[in-house]
Amino acid sequence: MDPKRLDGKNVLITGAARGMGAANAEAFAAQGANVCLGDLDGDAAQATAERINANGGGKAVAVQMDVTRREDNAAAVKATVDAFGSINVGLFNAGLNKPRFFMDIDEDNWDMIMTVNTKAMWLGMQETARQMIAQGPMEGHPYKIINVGSIASRKPLLDVTVYCTSKYGVLALTHCGALGLAEHGITVNGYAPGVVVTPLWEQLDKDLVDIGFKQKEGQAYEDIVRDALQIKRVSYPDDITGTASFLVSDDSDYMTGQMIHIDGGWCIQ
Repeated sequence: MDPKRLDGKNVLITGAARGMGAANAEAFAAQGANVCLGDLDGDAAQATAERINANGGGKAVAVQMDVTRREDNAAAVKATVDAFGSINVGLFNAGLNKPRFFMDIDEDNWDMIMTVNTKAMWLGMQETARQMIAQGPMEGHPYKIINVGSIASRKPLLDVTVYCTSKYGVLALTHCGALGLAEHGITVNGYAPGVVVTPLWEQLDKDLVDIGFKQKEGQAYEDIVRDALQIKRVSYPDDITGTASFLVSDDSDYMTGQMIHIDGGWCIQ
């Protein structure tokens, strides 16, 4: 890992207290980036930031935020600028899932998932782009927005209709954002994981048992590895950080409107 690859990158990451968000924050800082960790759990985000600062490399700060509130997104952008002088990358990682079979979906389930996974991403993108535009163009490189998608925008899944819908929305935001922000020198790309062992997936595994879709905890992992993945194992956050780092780095400057799948070959089934 090149300790200077991401020098000069000031990155806001949402949902950064744990899981993929925390792993990316640590990987970016190890490569020289400064990172602002936004999360609803402010104490956990602060603990992650302190761990990053103790390890050297880029600096880290934490901010407690509710991604569904525009004012919290604006405040997180401001916290990034106040700490590091500017913001040049926004990575929108926060998300949740709560499985329901199609006929069991209710308005509360729909509104919760769509608000956190899709509306909140739009708010974050817009507030981050607003600051980038105000800063003026960067010489030689674009500003970057990176959205965390999912295999669920390519593979309809029986038990997570609303999650699939929300992640189709993330794909649309990535495409439309690339069109709408190009004139301002901002690229918009994303990556779409499959099964990543994180607190979100661990809770989903339990929820699938609760609704009767799986018989025992761990069965969802086993079934997907056996039936769907060409690389016969689930992934971990460290399997994601390389692609995320590429999207933050100058190496991806000529890309926009792309969603890279990191799914162990699930999409080709």
